[in-house]
Amino acid sequence: MTELDVASHDAITLETAPTRYIEGPGIRFAYRRLGLSTGTPLVLLQHFSGNIDAWDPAVVNALAADRPVIAFDNAGVGRSTGRTPDNVAAMARDAVDFIDLLGLAEVDLLGFSLGGCIAQQIAAEHGRLVRKLILVGTAPKGGEEHLLAVLQEAFSQTDAPDPRLPLFFTKSSASRSAGLAFLKRTKVRKNDRDTDNGRPVTDPQAKALITWCATPDPEHALLHAIRQPTLVASGSHDTMLPASNAYAMFKELSNAQLILYPDSGHGALFQHHETFVSHVRTFLDTQPPAA
Repeated sequence: MTELDVASHDAITLETAPTRYIEGPGIRFAYRRLGLSTGTPLVLLQHFSGNIDAWDPAVVNALAADRPVIAFDNAGVGRSTGRTPDNVAAMARDAVDFIDLLGLAEVDLLGFSLGGCIAQQIAAEHGRLVRKLILVGTAPKGGEEHLLAVLQEAFSQTDAPDPRLPLFFTKSSASRSAGLAFLKRTKVRKNDRDTDNGRPVTDPQAKALITWCATPDPEHALLHAIRQPTLVASGSHDTMLPASNAYAMFKELSNAQLILYPDSGHGALFQHHETFVSHVRTFLDTQPPAA
């Protein structure tokens, strides 16, 4: 029996699920699980600086309505112990260790931003572990990024209630309104909230993301190693990891679909959460054609 077999589907949400822990060599991983106790688990890989409570409950809870969903803190993040690596390959190894500790032989991956880089690395190296892959607001090796410039701009906007508002959403009234609603949803949980560990997490994560995008892969070897069905999604006006990255991945992946969401930035999946969940469900539930 795996860890997931004992999960209860009854009214557990991201806001109410207990934070659980599982011990690995040198790392004690913090995670929450919700949704069904059967089916292929969907493992969530979080963005730069984010922890479990940075996920949007509107996305996570809706996805968990018909499948197991697992959100976790990778090494050094939130309530997980260990040191946050400064490279994507090590982050991917830690994530695979976590999945192995749960006793899971096959998973789907949803990687957002930096999490999408980690998801690519895992899918390329562990073909039998990953059934399907969802890449959101991310970039391939050698892709375009503007992390430091965008962070500097966002933190200079002192009138913003949260840096994620200018980071994840556009300046339009519709996008800003959706952003404020997103921020409100992420703050619903009051007890047992995850922790922000500051620069010991963000400094190595920034180095990992910048190095990933600065490392040329002219033959697209990593993308070509990914054989799993892949859904690539991006906001039309993502200033951190521009939508050109999504198109570049779509062209090089062997079995990919591409979705661009209108009037949206890095947090398109949160702004268009109902549509995004619908697209993800359709993608995950579609059976491959018979050989």
